[in-house]
Amino acid sequence: MNDLQTSIDSYLEYCQSQKRLDTKTLRAYRIDLTQFNSHIGSAHAPEVTPECLENYIAGLHQKYKPKTVKRKIATLKALFHYFEFRELIERNPFNRIQVKFREPVILPKTIPLHTVETFLSTIYKQMESAKTAYRKRNALRDAAVIELLFATGIRISELCSLDVDSVNLYDRTILIYGKGAKERKVQIGSDAVARILENYKNEFESEIQRCGHFFANQNGNELSDQAVRRMINRYTSLAAIDLHITPHMFRHTFATSLLEADVDIRYIQEILGHSSINITEIYTHVTMSKQRDILTTKHPRRNFHI
Repeated sequence: MNDLQTSIDSYLEYCQSQKRLDTKTLRAYRIDLTQFNSHIGSAHAPEVTPECLENYIAGLHQKYKPKTVKRKIATLKALFHYFEFRELIERNPFNRIQVKFREPVILPKTIPLHTVETFLSTIYKQMESAKTAYRKRNALRDAAVIELLFATGIRISELCSLDVDSVNLYDRTILIYGKGAKERKVQIGSDAVARILENYKNEFESEIQRCGHFFANQNGNELSDQAVRRMINRYTSLAAIDLHITPHMFRHTFATSLLEADVDIRYIQEILGHSSINITEIYTHVTMSKQRDILTTKHPRRNFHI
């Protein structure tokens, strides 16, 4: 093991024990830093020059999309900041290079509201027409999952990791542990959603208690994000919806719908658990697209004959 790898391992240990980063973030850091170490070879930390970093970053741009490159650079910057803090290097090589590039604005993909309604209706029809108790229970749980995704804008990882004590159906609140171990509490505003969650909890009580998670399968294990994705694909097919729907699209649709209903963006930021308003502002691009469509097709000037 070279000295750079030893220093990287020390940094990852620091991230886990001192910064208390979550498992997914640590995994991403490890992947990024292992890739960097493989590129550098046998160099020691003080031997990494600005030229080395510039060449490496240029290579990243050839392989990855801007968002991924930005994350990998941020990981490296954090590593060298740690080296500087621990006095493993005399001078931070990032201080002598400029890393700025424009990310293309990729609008979040949303689901038309009539399609969400069709999707949910399909699940409820499956529950009503189920010929076995097993299928009926599955459809009940599936309805609870999709209703919560759309009602709160919760991330799929957050939904699958909800423990039983985080869901208070008496107060209608969900305590969510988000990215960076940040907590937020989200209210369930719909009677129908509260009712389906209550029905699900009563029906799956033994499975929930067995695994400790609010969403469980019929074997008593926590529901995985892959199981949710398969479930969404299944109902998309049953409903004959010609759109590839992902769990995150319910989050995008939730946020965009609130913004179009004139909800203050800072409330949406808090509900979504975004650390910065800049992240939430991506949805303003979607509503501007909607605004453009309205003003193009609905404004009376289009009917003038001049």
